[in-house]
Amino acid sequence: MAEFLFEVGLEEVPARMVAGAQAELERRVVAMLERERLVSAGVESKSFATPRRLAVWVKEVAARQEDVAEELVGPSVKVGYKDGAATPAAFAFAKKAGVNVEDLKTITNAKGEYLAATSVKAGREAADVIAAEMPKELAGIYWPKNMYWRAGRPERFVRPVRWMVALLGGETVPVEFGGYVAGSVTYGHRVLFGDTAIALSAPGEYEGALLKGFVVADVEVRRQRIRKALDKVTRTVEGLRWREDHGLVDKLTHLTEWPSVLLGGFEPEFLALPEEVLVTVMRDHQSYFALEDKDGKLAPHFLTVLNTEADAAGEAVIRHGNERVLRARFNDARFFWEFDQRVLLKDRVELLKNVTFQKDLGSYAAKSGRVRKVASTLAGVVLARGCDLNPVALDEAAVLAKTDLTTDLVKEFTELQGVVGGLYARAQGYSAAVSDAIYDQYKPESMEDSVPRTVEGAVLAIADKADTIAGMFGLGLEPTGSKDPFALRRAANGIVKILAEGSVVLPLSLSEVAAAACGQNETLAVKVRGFLVERLEFYLREARGQAYDVVKAVLAAGAEDVRDAVARAEAVTAVRGSDDFAAVSAAFKRMKNILSQASEKGIAAGAGVNASLLTEATEKALAERSAELAGRVASLRGEKSYATALEQVATLRPQVDAFFDAVMVMAPDEAVRANRLALLERVLGDFSGIADFSEIVVAG
Repeated sequence: MAEFLFEVGLEEVPARMVAGAQAELERRVVAMLERERLVSAGVESKSFATPRRLAVWVKEVAARQEDVAEELVGPSVKVGYKDGAATPAAFAFAKKAGVNVEDLKTITNAKGEYLAATSVKAGREAADVIAAEMPKELAGIYWPKNMYWRAGRPERFVRPVRWMVALLGGETVPVEFGGYVAGSVTYGHRVLFGDTAIALSAPGEYEGALLKGFVVADVEVRRQRIRKALDKVTRTVEGLRWREDHGLVDKLTHLTEWPSVLLGGFEPEFLALPEEVLVTVMRDHQSYFALEDKDGKLAPHFLTVLNTEADAAGEAVIRHGNERVLRARFNDARFFWEFDQRVLLKDRVELLKNVTFQKDLGSYAAKSGRVRKVASTLAGVVLARGCDLNPVALDEAAVLAKTDLTTDLVKEFTELQGVVGGLYARAQGYSAAVSDAIYDQYKPESMEDSVPRTVEGAVLAIADKADTIAGMFGLGLEPTGSKDPFALRRAANGIVKILAEGSVVLPLSLSEVAAAACGQNETLAVKVRGFLVERLEFYLREARGQAYDVVKAVLAAGAEDVRDAVARAEAVTAVRGSDDFAAVSAAFKRMKNILSQASEKGIAAGAGVNASLLTEATEKALAERSAELAGRVASLRGEKSYATALEQVATLRPQVDAFFDAVMVMAPDEAVRANRLALLERVLGDFSGIADFSEIVVAG
């Protein structure tokens, strides 16, 4: 057994692509070694990544594959031998199996007597296997964008390859890819270490050797180094803290090999600009961390993460350069902020006719009109059900929502669309209900993002997203596979998240949202509603961590009320561990199967349960106990006490077990059979309102 190391060196890879490729390369390498019988399942491995390299280390790799014996079956004896002599068919089979014809044996199977042979496939040297298979695994890595970099050559990769390392123990494996043959030499930091080669004699030297070359290869170590440096530098300014930003930390982790942190500052006069503008400029355009005081108020300082080390003089030059760039950016933002407000939002509505939303769906003026109509429809439903909402403010927000797309500030800083509109509305004297709704209209932009803060904002956001989904579906531009160019899944995820997590419960069903967006097109509404249910399933599994069978069971019992579906899923998860609940779930699955099989055979259940046809004591007990529980469970369901209701359902286990032990449902007597089927239908109907228990997976 020996350690194995593979590294591919590249020109700088975009930060957003590094983490996925790192995980995929490790997965592919380990899977390949397992498939080729060179490592055991669960072998220890570790991956490394920087902007210039991807690497994988595997602990115990065999020196060669084990020989594999395979039993081969050939032609029948009648075909293989004629008059006691081997035929050409027998000789051909023997050649294929790699044995002499005299070594063929006879076996008997269901079809008769056949010739057979034991073929031994000799194992190959690990180095030969790796050299043959690694290029395929490397080429198979998914990248959002690939490139050719050698004229007339077939390989495509995210960036040009510059070196490769492949070491099995102390031996080099000649893996070929991108015009390079792997060796035992890697390279350190481009600036701090230059082009000096770093020779490796064994895989275990990798991390330590790169550290001497000013490269922190371990991603988590690099991430913690950045966080500690941010803390340390921040402490040099009393009373401040850096604003936590996991996304920016991740980005800078994948942008650097030898990170260090530098403090900079800007003129306090820029703090007169909205905080959102300043933070966006620092974060999204310069990759700077903002600093704030103990009250969360922005301070005139920033932190930048460098991919180098510098002395005091060098730091001063770098700091001055970063401050100069940021000052120019802030001046631009201040100019746009002041210049934009010379034209009021209400006067920008007409300008939306010149801004295209989608070539077949028209301008943003047309979209605003549709969103306004959808929002009005949804508001009517919400108001009718007693929810507190300001319809005038909602309508005003819908009219003005997209006007900031005509502003220079949004054209320069596109990340601020919606936010800028809300800020301008506030500055121009609109009510908080209007400005907050405009500000939050794009929320949530991801499953980690927050939902709109107000009812008006929630309804506007749902209307906007639903209109986009309906419009694209109407054009046949539905998401397919991994392709979703119009981010429709994200839009639907946002609708589900708003309905599930809003601070105020919005009494809207998924069908009502779909119908409002699709108008009179019922066929389109059915498709949109199905898409929303699909995203509800995704939300329950990925955001709420519910098991797939729990999700299927809950949605089978109803998928209209998002918040209710979440509550029912949590209740099922809470009680599914009990033996009684598992037994009842298995019994319900059995009931459903019996009813399904009867239906397939054309055997109908009775119109209702006839007490006089209940002949067995156990079926009488099941009928009586289920009827007694039905009212109690229905009452608990009405109170949304789902966990308690499910616990009550589980108490039906003794009667259900006894019924199936003693009663034959498909009795010869037609009336008795129909009555027993009716009893099963009633039990399923009475107790499947929270979840379809037949979908729950139980042991055995």
